[in-house]
Amino acid sequence: MATTPRRPLGNPTKGAHLIGWLGHDTQTASVLATAQLHLKLRGVVEQALPAAMRGAFDVLKIEQSTLTLMVSSAAFAAKFRQLAPRVITQIQAAGWNLLEIKLRVQGGLGIPVAAQPPREARALDQQDLKTFEALTHQLRPGPLADAVARLLAHHQPSQGQEPRPASTRGETPEVPARQTHK
Repeated sequence: MATTPRRPLGNPTKGAHLIGWLGHDTQTASVLATAQLHLKLRGVVEQALPAAMRGAFDVLKIEQSTLTLMVSSAAFAAKFRQLAPRVITQIQAAGWNLLEIKLRVQGGLGIPVAAQPPREARALDQQDLKTFEALTHQLRPGPLADAVARLLAHHQPSQGQEPRPASTRGETPEVPARQTHK
């Protein structure tokens, strides 16, 4: 009686490369090699770029001594052209024989959104309010004095009276209106 070999329990690809199956066929093996080449070159280019620009391009093709990149916008392309000499130097230092970079603008790539740091705000305590109160007595009448008075009025408990500006309109010099030529 013949027995069939048992399949190992667990993940059948454990220990194997996830895309190793591409190497079994010559055509798919060349696709895999090209993809790996493009990923390596993309990493080298990313190292030469500022952090904000790193995700807004893809390697399109490599022909002879020319690298063609697909970029997300014309603005990115303009900035990239300024950095191109530095990028080419970085590529050559990594061992690639590329002398020129061509850009193609493709609008759907999407630029990564830079993560904004969390807002650090705290409520003003009584000591802060006393410090701003002392500051109002040291300021000359003007827009800064008005802003500090509004800040104090906003943080004081309402007593039924309207806050008085630190300076009056007559005391604050006004900016002349812009003249438009028609």
